[in-house]
Amino acid sequence: MTASYDAVIVVSFGGPEGPDDVIPFLENVTRGRNVPPERLRVVAEQYERFGGVSPINGQNRALVAALDAALVSAGHSLPVYWGNRNWHPFLVDAVRQMRDDGVERALAFVTSGFSSYSSCRQYLENIEAAREQAGPGAPVIDKIRQFYDHPGYVGPFARSLAAAIAELPAAARAGAHLAFTAHSLPTAMAEAADYVAQLGDTARLVAERGAPGHPWALVYQSRSGPPAQPWLEPDIGDHIDALAAEHVPAVVVVPIGFVSDHMEVVNDLDVVAADRAKAAGIQLVRASTPGTDPEFVAMVRELIEERLDPSRPRRALGGLGVRPEVCPGCCR
Repeated sequence: MTASYDAVIVVSFGGPEGPDDVIPFLENVTRGRNVPPERLRVVAEQYERFGGVSPINGQNRALVAALDAALVSAGHSLPVYWGNRNWHPFLVDAVRQMRDDGVERALAFVTSGFSSYSSCRQYLENIEAAREQAGPGAPVIDKIRQFYDHPGYVGPFARSLAAAIAELPAAARAGAHLAFTAHSLPTAMAEAADYVAQLGDTARLVAERGAPGHPWALVYQSRSGPPAQPWLEPDIGDHIDALAAEHVPAVVVVPIGFVSDHMEVVNDLDVVAADRAKAAGIQLVRASTPGTDPEFVAMVRELIEERLDPSRPRRALGGLGVRPEVCPGCCR
């Protein structure tokens, strides 16, 4: 049986593309959370370090172009749209354009492969809100499953991990520790989903393929909540200090929670964590994210083809099995 779809939409977080965008973007991200303006100013300084431009929009443009080419090459007539949660192009504008173009049913690829409220269910809510705002004639939009343990996600990370270890001086390679990072979440949110278990699966799979025998740990980064609220730990900075205290010569940071080099990667890892490592006297190298790696783009095409043909075998490497398209009771 073949499901009928006539378009694909890439759904992502969004980011500012100039200094004037930064505060309005952050206001969108934090709307309804009562975040004080002075806190926004502190976060804005991170973006200003990079000229007020987040790399995420440029990376999504590249992904959309690569996916469009991959679908055409495979013989699919599926235009690829793109809409963001927090900045232009907004999701609602993309849905309106799809409606005006006559799209009736589309598949959504969300640029997060893990289950949690903010990385999965909230996007489902965003899609439904955009459809409601677009009004009559808005296309039905079905989200593609999580892909955290798909070979097309694990493979690029494993190769980038091996390449990162090769960057280290020969004397430091054998004793290098692997730190797999993902965005921290409030513990209550994490406990309502399979987020931590999925990250552990991905970390194990990447370590086994990219650096077998090296010790590794799952750690977290980019915490943003109030100090009194419990969030997932350990933090990457604290982990670096602990490794240095044990005289570990080097740490390879692998940002498995991110599909491309978002601001959280280029700032929180390449700047903040790197400075922490330098101060602690431990060498740090960072593995790259999949971005538009051909295997990753082929994975997205494959996930789309799964929905076009439900009889197609579904690939997954982890111990949790293939995720359903709609996870019952998950990501509350």
